[in-house]
Amino acid sequence: MTRSLADKLKDRIREAGPISVAEYMTICLLDPVRGYYPTRDPLGAEGDFITAPEISQMFGEVLGLWCVQSWIDLGRPDVLHLIEYGPGRGIMMSDMLRAASLDAGFKSAVNVSLIEASAALEAVQGRTLGTAGVPVQWVKKLEDVPDGPSLIIGNEFLDCLPIQQLICTDPFAGKDGWTERRVGLDEEDRLCFIKIDVPAAAVLTEKLPLGAREARTDDLLETCPSAAQIIDSLAQRFHQAPGRALFIDYGPDETEFGDTLQALKRHEKVGVFSDPGNTDLTARVDFAALSESAAAGDLTASAAVPQREFLSKLGLEMRAVALIRAKPEAKPVISRQLHRLTDDGEMGQLFKAICLSSNGLPLPLGLR
Repeated sequence: MTRSLADKLKDRIREAGPISVAEYMTICLLDPVRGYYPTRDPLGAEGDFITAPEISQMFGEVLGLWCVQSWIDLGRPDVLHLIEYGPGRGIMMSDMLRAASLDAGFKSAVNVSLIEASAALEAVQGRTLGTAGVPVQWVKKLEDVPDGPSLIIGNEFLDCLPIQQLICTDPFAGKDGWTERRVGLDEEDRLCFIKIDVPAAAVLTEKLPLGAREARTDDLLETCPSAAQIIDSLAQRFHQAPGRALFIDYGPDETEFGDTLQALKRHEKVGVFSDPGNTDLTARVDFAALSESAAAGDLTASAAVPQREFLSKLGLEMRAVALIRAKPEAKPVISRQLHRLTDDGEMGQLFKAICLSSNGLPLPLGLR
């Protein structure tokens, strides 16, 4: 009988003790045999969640125009590396390239690199981008992309990175006033959260976001070391050649406290421990912490602006009008798509856009 990923996790905990939330997420999402991403296409109506590019072609099209303007801001380099973290089915990149290819100079300059952890999705991306008309390659990490001017896009990528969870035990003890929340087993041998009754390791508390100073006893703080590592990689790249990284994701623009880790299955929230390896795990992105990490890496960070504002400044409504004029019978569908992307009760306010840039570039289009 084949053992489940839950069995594998329990064996690990019995052998080595409780594991970090980050390790739990990493195993659930990336285990090569039973992990969530290596084994399936999780997107779309038949999957577990749907992203903005899957909702409407307009999303990728206006981002394509953002890329053209950013290429101009970079000085129209002869070679531009267009890099995407977590490219899904390749739909957003396809829509971006279709719109951006209206500028012949951009199209001749661009080389696409896709950073993908899922072999299943890599195959889908290959089919989607097979007729893109530009060079496309797949890499495992940013460092695998040749040096040079670059634009980097990550849509709903940061929320999937493994997080650590810390609990404040003494608001006046600074970095020593935190303990770690881990994943262990309860009396009935079920996976559960447990609080470790010793101070958290220094590696977890030495670079807390500034907002952590406002913590009170028993407040829970989520940190994302993986995001900080990505920003380190961006800084190294952008110090060698000019570039921008645009991230769009869900979360607050200021550091907040509380447990935001959630599991999704068939578009519904389920228990975090309900079906390891068969549910998507995500957590809200701390945009304030991102900005602080960027500043520490000598990068320029824009404000984190609501998705509604960002897309509107890129001309989303105008694109919707143009599509409706070309195909009036599609008006109800396009109107619903616009509502989903921009309404405050949908993705318009909770989702934010932020751009991290090498120094000396103009303000990116659509941001402030």
